[in-house]
Amino acid sequence: MHTPGDYLERARTENDSAALHRLAQCQYPFVWQALATNPATPPGTLLELSKAHDSAWNDNRLLRLLAEHPNADHSVLRAVRDAVAAKLAEGERPYAAVLALAGRTELTAAEVQQLGALRGASARLRSRLARLSDPT
Repeated sequence: MHTPGDYLERARTENDSAALHRLAQCQYPFVWQALATNPATPPGTLLELSKAHDSAWNDNRLLRLLAEHPNADHSVLRAVRDAVAAKLAEGERPYAAVLALAGRTELTAAEVQQLGALRGASARLRSRLARLSDPT
């Protein structure tokens, strides 16, 4: 029998891609977040995690962590961007994930700027996005 703590420890320390992918199937959002901080987590697993749902707070944190992950390739970042766009359209505020996406070179400025036009984007978020995209 495995405890939630066992899953968390493995998610933090595991290096095997197959084992990390299996861990992404567990029900615990704190394990998903640990996988999103483990530098060994492969892009395919990160992509799967971009579809995980628990609560607004946990989902928004997971999306930020995925946007910051060093193995997040263009397809992962696009999936995170799409998930963030859906949350903004619903009125949620995944602003930290938006700003993390703005710092990634794998996405164009236009891909991220579009998020500022959605219903849930605040004037402050739009202002920060404009500053981040201005090279001067």
